[in-house]
Amino acid sequence: MSSSINQSPQYSDTPLGLKLQKTFINTTTSDQTYSVSIPAGINRVYAIVVGGGGAGSTTTTGGGAGGGAGGYSAGWTYVSTSVTVGAGGIGTSTAGTGAAGNSSVYGMVMASGGGGGGTANGGAGGGAATASGVSYTGAPSTGVGVIGYAAGASGGVGTVGVSASGGAIQASTTGTISAANGGRGLIGGGAGASGSTGSNINGTGGVGDFYAGGSGSNGTGTSFGGGGGGAGLLGAGANASANNGGNGGNGGGGGGGASTLGLAGSGGGGVVLLYY
Repeated sequence: MSSSINQSPQYSDTPLGLKLQKTFINTTTSDQTYSVSIPAGINRVYAIVVGGGGAGSTTTTGGGAGGGAGGYSAGWTYVSTSVTVGAGGIGTSTAGTGAAGNSSVYGMVMASGGGGGGTANGGAGGGAATASGVSYTGAPSTGVGVIGYAAGASGGVGTVGVSASGGAIQASTTGTISAANGGRGLIGGGAGASGSTGSNINGTGGVGDFYAGGSGSNGTGTSFGGGGGGAGLLGAGANASANNGGNGGNGGGGGGGASTLGLAGSGGGGVVLLYY
């Protein structure tokens, strides 16, 4: 008797015997709180919760860094009458660290936002560094370049993790420059950018388990160089355009870095999925 891993219910991301009943996706620039109505008699639901992705950064010269993927948590919770879904960090054309994504929460399942792209390193995956030293899932925090449940900030190519980190900056401004790809994972980090007066070979947003990261913007001169957005849980990362970074995919994808004061990519908004 043969069996397919893709058809066998024990290998499904859907809890056995439950159905996806409600999906909340934040596609706005601010946190959103929604009312939740659960049928009478149901006292526990299974929730998948993703925080908003971090925005990429931009620099005056050279290329900025990609934002980190939003945090991911899943588990059983008591029924709540409301859900908060965090916004992704908003990309700007002002040099400096990108905005972090915001947290999402339903009941007792919560996930933090991804870190914004930095002035040196790529943004960390959501939950990689908190005041308590652990992510919301209880996973230990990680240092720069360290693979973890939530990947630590990256000093080069984005770090692998369930929530991956973004690609780092490229400070060089001459010659042929290859930008750093975003980290791959369940949710991908944004790619770094390059801002060379020569040839720019740009980074691809981190590949997710279900969707692709966005492509970088290749070309000669500082009007090119943007990094692609990272894949979200529910959508692909956007491609970069000119020296602007691509936005992260829906469900926490990290925003791509921008070059030479281009517009950095915004992080993908958070999502909450409820099963019962």
